[in-house]
Amino acid sequence: MIEHTLSLCYHNKLILAPMVRVGTLPMRLLALDYGADIVYCEELIDLKMLQCKRVVNEVLSTVDFVAPDDRVVFRTCKREQNRVVFQMGGMGAALLSDPDKIEKILSTLVKGTRRPVTCKIRILPSLEDTLSLVKRIERTGIAAVTVHGRKREERPQHPVSCEAIKAIAETLSIPVIANGGSHDHIQKYLDIEDFRQATAASSVMVARAAMWNPSIFLKEGLRPLEEVMQKYIRYAVQYENHYTNTKYCLCQMLREQLESPQGRLLHAAQSSQEICEAFGLGAFYEEMTRELNARRAELLARTPEAVGEPAEDPSGVIKMAVKFDRRAYSPQITPKMCLLEWCRKEKLAQPVYDTVQRPLDRLFCSVVTVAEQKYQSTLWDKSKKLAEQAAAIVCLRSRGLPEGRLGEESPSWHKRKREATDQDPGGPRNQEQAVPGELCKKLFLALESGEESPLEGW
Repeated sequence: MIEHTLSLCYHNKLILAPMVRVGTLPMRLLALDYGADIVYCEELIDLKMLQCKRVVNEVLSTVDFVAPDDRVVFRTCKREQNRVVFQMGGMGAALLSDPDKIEKILSTLVKGTRRPVTCKIRILPSLEDTLSLVKRIERTGIAAVTVHGRKREERPQHPVSCEAIKAIAETLSIPVIANGGSHDHIQKYLDIEDFRQATAASSVMVARAAMWNPSIFLKEGLRPLEEVMQKYIRYAVQYENHYTNTKYCLCQMLREQLESPQGRLLHAAQSSQEICEAFGLGAFYEEMTRELNARRAELLARTPEAVGEPAEDPSGVIKMAVKFDRRAYSPQITPKMCLLEWCRKEKLAQPVYDTVQRPLDRLFCSVVTVAEQKYQSTLWDKSKKLAEQAAAIVCLRSRGLPEGRLGEESPSWHKRKREATDQDPGGPRNQEQAVPGELCKKLFLALESGEESPLEGW
């Protein structure tokens, strides 16, 4: 694993480890609240990170790294700006058998970025081979190395080797971060320092113990789990964390209590609202949703697309520069639904969409015909569904009709729910784990050609 870090010191630090599906923004903020010094992002920043664009999310006050398919790959906020580590994953422990490639990767990263670079390894079958490897790693110029004191094939139930980590720490001159002590060694805050001393490490990285209760970093001792979970849920709602990820993290905290009444309510929850209701935070969810919707509506009101005027071109098609953003519309309503319902109410033929794809960039544009008049957005979209929604918006705005936007007065028929299979191209974005790719090859090309990493200046 390769971690691309900010300018951070690695001596006497409490560190939240990179964890699949757990290290998202709400968990990182919670760990910082309870005393963590450094937080690692989730293990999903790989080849896709190089394809991302950096987007300032004014509604949530975050910075989002968005993939070409509009999925948010990584979300961060100003509060953690100097304390979060961006992790480049997708390689894992398989690299342990190829020291030459490890050395080449790290050397290229160190030379190609202005940020400190660290790496995280497991121990090899023999201590001699492990020490040989870490010496080569140190020569690449990295800032620190994290050592998970287990072999590649070992699982959490196997004992962690404090002796191996200690031997590495005594061999290297760069900071060594000890990892793997959860459960056997770390069950409360004071255990973290005991684990550090047992391994002679500079700092300690905590994974499972922090996942079970992030207040493990609190000097005063663990907080009640109910309190911790409620605080986590508030962050998850505030930053629009996808409910499946929120649910997963809460299940990891509940553990043996999953069969309790509250655990069963959590298991049955199918939305962020239902999760909040299971923990007595229904009113908070409604209040925060209103606040976020108001911010979004205010922001959209300032954009040129929101105030643009439709214009008829010589061919008779009414055009307007608009795009469909699902977040700008009331739940379970789309412009196409609104237009179809209006046509039915006026006893008109249902709208007809004619959509074409541009070969050059494979983008789509749609023309909708209503009452023999054609409407089209001048902005091309990445999918047929989005292009059709944009065309419907042009028609509705041209006729002064409600389109389902937040803050609009919606007719009573807007309350009719869509079926689960309704076309919804822009629903809640799942911050799911990116598919591991050949990060090394593309990252090397970017660094060696002098291109700026998408992580720079985040």
